[in-house]
Amino acid sequence: MKTYLRILQYARPFADFLPLYLLYTVLGIFFGIGNIALMIPMLDVLFEKTSKHQGPATLPDFAPTLEYITSTFYYYFAQIIADYGKLGALLFVCLVLVSSVFFSNVFRYLSLRIAARVRSRVIRNLRRDLYNRVIQLQLGYFSTGRKGDMMSRFTNDVQEVEISVVNTLQGVIRDPLYIVAYFVVLFSFSTRLTLFSLVLLPISGGMIAALAKRLRTQAKTSQSTLGSMMSVIDETLGGIRVIKAFNAQEYIKGKFENQNDQYARTSRRIDNIRDLASPFSEFAGVMVVAGLLYFGGTLILGGTSDLDAAAFIAYIIMFSQVLTPAKSLSSSFGNIQRGLVAGERVLSIIDTQPAIRDKPDAQILPDFRHQIELRDLQFGYGDQPVLQDINLIIEKGKTVALVGPSGGGKSTLADLLPRFYDPTGGQIIIDGHEVRDCTIHSVRDQMGIVTQESILFNDTILNNIRFNTQATDEQVMEAAKIANAHEFITQAPDGYQTIIGDRGSRLSGGQRQRLSIARAILRNPPILILDEATSALDTESEKLVQEALTRLMQNRTSLVIAHRLSTIQHADEIVVLQQGRIVERGTHDELLRREGGVYQRLNTMQTNGLLP
Repeated sequence: MKTYLRILQYARPFADFLPLYLLYTVLGIFFGIGNIALMIPMLDVLFEKTSKHQGPATLPDFAPTLEYITSTFYYYFAQIIADYGKLGALLFVCLVLVSSVFFSNVFRYLSLRIAARVRSRVIRNLRRDLYNRVIQLQLGYFSTGRKGDMMSRFTNDVQEVEISVVNTLQGVIRDPLYIVAYFVVLFSFSTRLTLFSLVLLPISGGMIAALAKRLRTQAKTSQSTLGSMMSVIDETLGGIRVIKAFNAQEYIKGKFENQNDQYARTSRRIDNIRDLASPFSEFAGVMVVAGLLYFGGTLILGGTSDLDAAAFIAYIIMFSQVLTPAKSLSSSFGNIQRGLVAGERVLSIIDTQPAIRDKPDAQILPDFRHQIELRDLQFGYGDQPVLQDINLIIEKGKTVALVGPSGGGKSTLADLLPRFYDPTGGQIIIDGHEVRDCTIHSVRDQMGIVTQESILFNDTILNNIRFNTQATDEQVMEAAKIANAHEFITQAPDGYQTIIGDRGSRLSGGQRQRLSIARAILRNPPILILDEATSALDTESEKLVQEALTRLMQNRTSLVIAHRLSTIQHADEIVVLQQGRIVERGTHDELLRREGGVYQRLNTMQTNGLLP
């Protein structure tokens, strides 16, 4: 129930739709009951018992009661009988019945329009909050989670919420109103018969509740399995080249089949349980109607009933109408269980608080002017230390390079500067301001990042370079020229308007990297972070990219991570990291003169072709 109420909160403001929806629903119920109530005078005409409906002598005064409505109808009914006879009365009843059915369906349609608007609002707001939360979550969250499972929550889980929860919203509000209204009228017909029916109804309700509980348990397994299957699909699409290269089609098909079969089995169980609720409720309803027919029939035949034959037939017809919303309500409670599980999965992401967020009193980081200081910096994943006792000062306009064996903590150190992660110990200070005391936006706004993997979007070349800026076309072209990208862009089929495909798949590695550099140039950040920006390129592409990087780094404070030592020989300071600690530091020449040093060994191995 808690999850259901939370999902309903996404329909706010309730005042925007609820009063009008209730009005249309109540009017629809009123005319719907009128359709059945008109059966009594119609049957009386056919059974030639119209003499009992003399009606009041004068038109009754208005009152919001059932008695006023029936008295008013029979007043006009008596007038019609007196003026036009039985055929006229029958025609009158038929015309009123047609009008009642027309208005009943008009108001039903209007309520459905409002329900559709509420449904779209709930799903839009739920998906928006989910997306906004995912954008806010720290990078570490995505390294531990599975992208396929996340995509499943965006698509299948949200869709399941729409199908199983939001679509039943109308029934949850409307059906109880229908049931209450019908029973009010039924009590006015016959108290004894209605009390008899109320004794039988809770029995079927209890059994349906038991079915719903079993359905919820199966739904949890189903949604979890679906997320795992989506992860396998995502891994397959992302790694299709490796799968084919290793002839692993059968292996990956086996993984998929296991998840697919498990999902199919669970879905089949869910459908079997859910489908059982509807026929069971219908059977239980017929049993109740049969009991009423027998009990009421004995009263009428025994002459002890307060209903005549026509009223009894109308009573049975009206009671049968109670079964429709009752059946719909029981089906809604069955269907809703799977949606509630999906809703819990979506809300669990929305409720996840990002580990990296602004302090309540966070300040704006002023423009960078002097230096970046890493003071006693430490970081670890859980109990596993990655960086220890890092002390480093990067002066404005200087280039500091990080080198060392893989796993030494170079990329982690670079990720701490823009607050992709926060250190577990020590401080990062920019011009005397601790970055954790500043807003994340103001810190990242002063940094440009070019990584080994070029992150591009399935859009035009122009929009990829202009990403999140208000730059003109001329400024974009100038940045592309500085990044050695203008020439290949102009040779593309549509120039700067060329669509580059998913993650830039239509471009070579060197071209993608130069677009990333052009994007960083256009942003013009005072602090630049280059994370192995040339390590995955061939010699020709590396030369073009390195020229672009050299232009990019001019007059900027740069932190460069490099495997190829030849690309950082002119750095103002080279810092060698090993097992999370600084083991050497100095210029290229100073480190080469250090006998037995880590940097000298790495340089020798690369010179002899032992390392790339």
